[in-house]
Order: sequence, then C-alpha cells, then structure tokens
Amino acid sequence: MSEKIKGGPNEGPSFLQGGFIVKKIAVLTSGGDSPGMNAAVRSVVRTGLHYGLEVAGILKGYEGLIDGEIITMDSRSVAGIIHRGGTILHTSRSERFLTPEGRSMAMDQLASAGVDAIVIIGGDGSFRGAEKLHESGLPVIGIPGTIDNDIAGTDETIGYDTALNTSLDAVARLRDTASSHDRLFIVELMGRDSGFIALEVGLACGAEAVVIPETGLDLADLADDIHRARKMDKDHFFIILAEGVMSAQELKEKLRDTAGYDARITVPGYVIRGGSPTCYDTVLATRMGRKAVETLLEGRKGLMIGCVNHEMVTVPLSDSWERKKTINPELIETLDMMNS
Repeated sequence: MSEKIKGGPNEGPSFLQGGFIVKKIAVLTSGGDSPGMNAAVRSVVRTGLHYGLEVAGILKGYEGLIDGEIITMDSRSVAGIIHRGGTILHTSRSERFLTPEGRSMAMDQLASAGVDAIVIIGGDGSFRGAEKLHESGLPVIGIPGTIDNDIAGTDETIGYDTALNTSLDAVARLRDTASSHDRLFIVELMGRDSGFIALEVGLACGAEAVVIPETGLDLADLADDIHRARKMDKDHFFIILAEGVMSAQELKEKLRDTAGYDARITVPGYVIRGGSPTCYDTVLATRMGRKAVETLLEGRKGLMIGCVNHEMVTVPLSDSWERKKTINPELIETLDMMNS
C-alpha cells in the first residue's frame, strides 16, 4: 500500500507517498444529494480509521469549508447511516468558492484543521471545485454521487440505481390510473441534460414513447404514435420525458396545439432523489469510499473513482466534464423494437 511512518506521541501513523504525507483526511459532499452518499461517507471514515488516519467531516459543502465548519469524525459518527438517504454532512452550492478569494479561504481552513487530503463526493460541478483544490496543491480524490449518471469514467454513479427504481415504482402506480381512465400521461423525470433515467425507466415500464435530449423530439412522429395507439384501442399511452428536453407542461401544450391531444402530467421531481439507497447503490458507495482512501494512500491524487465492468478504476477528475458520457444505442434500438 504505502510506506508507514511512525508518528510522534499521540500523532498516530502517517503515510508517505508521491511527495506528500497523509495523516488526516477530510470528506465533503457537494451539489445535489443522492441516495448512497451517506454510505460513501461512512466508508471513507471507516477506511481511514482502519489505516490509522484521523478523519474530519466538512459540513455544508464548499460553503461550509470556507466558513471552517469542520468536525472530527470517528466510527460512532457514521453508525446507523448506511441506509439513510441524503447526506449527514449536508450540502450546498457556493458562489464564494468560484472566486480565488473563496478558494484561498478554503485552503486556509484546511491548513488550520491539519487536513492533508480530501475526498469530495458529488457531480461534475463538485469535481470542478475539487480540481481547483488539486491545482492549489491539496491531494484530492472524487467520488461520483449524482442520480443523473452523467459522469464519464464510470458505468454508474452513486444514487442512479435508486432513482431508477423509485421512478419505476411511481410510473407503475400511474399505469393503473391511466388504464382505468383511458388517458394519455406525460411523466417528467429528472436527469438534468441527460436521458439516462428516462430511457431506462421507459424501457423497464413499457412506455409507449420516451423523449430524451440525446435523440430529441419529433412532435409529428409522437403524434402519429399516439394516433396509431388510439386506432388499436389501447387504453392508455405513456410518454416518459427527460427534463432536459422541455417541461411536461410545454410538451402537453405542444400536443394539444398541434394534434388536439390532452394529456395528464406527473412530475415526481425531487422524490426520486430521496429515500434509502438500493443494495446496489449501497455496495457501490462503500466500494468507492474504500477505493478513494486507498488511492490517496498510494500517493495518487487529482483522480475520480469509477466503476467499469464492476471493477473499481481511477480516471482524471477532468474527465467528468471534458468527456461526454453517451447513451447506449442498444437501449434505444430495443425500445423502438418493443414499440414497433
């Protein structure tokens, strides 16, 4: 793993790799919360303690870092949180951190707290901030925590699987109502500018149409599909819409104005970001947390932890925003085949 160096009295062990010594690490959650973040925090803390490190938690993301909201964490600090949604460290967005002055204050706070390295859990925006800390000389490792699954370098992000299952459950319940009342439904799902959630939920629930940013909207084709379904006496028609294309209200108005169809709207919204993480997300977060700490102890930094073909990997932090993660075209082809 690394060269262990004996510390002085009450100092505990430290690790020397790559020109920096790690005796104390911190963990921070930033951006939108996602189910499984707490499991990742727990893993970082307990892995650090396993290797004899001191561990700190930073409250309220980068904003809390600037204000010095840094707490000591031990094994009891993370007891019973593995299945809790959200993040016990809380999160926020910080305009101040976007400025050189704000980042300088953040570095000063870390130095005052004796933090040698940091693990940051979040999405690409959080990783842009992490890269700035890395450029300032602080060893940083990122863990991808976002329901959107739009981070390159990993097959899945923490929270994605839970969001899929929560969304699917909501749509399945709506199907009963849609069938009973012979209705056209538009379900708008989160995902920012990507269609990962909408596509997989649409495929899993047997939706008649899925509208995602990657393929765009052909209003005429969609209206034709609805018309064809009506002629076949289908008792409902489900459209799964990714929020990155347009709002459900906008699509409803377009269908009404151009084809005369009236639709009911459902927007689960932030509901799909809440709740206990699935088994998959919990295990993924735990594996990533361990890998993050061990990567730092190997003397490597400026990296993000990913999971590719079920194996833990590391990629440059910058990949999260410089590379575009693409939809699997086989899923789109399968959806089209199921609805042909």
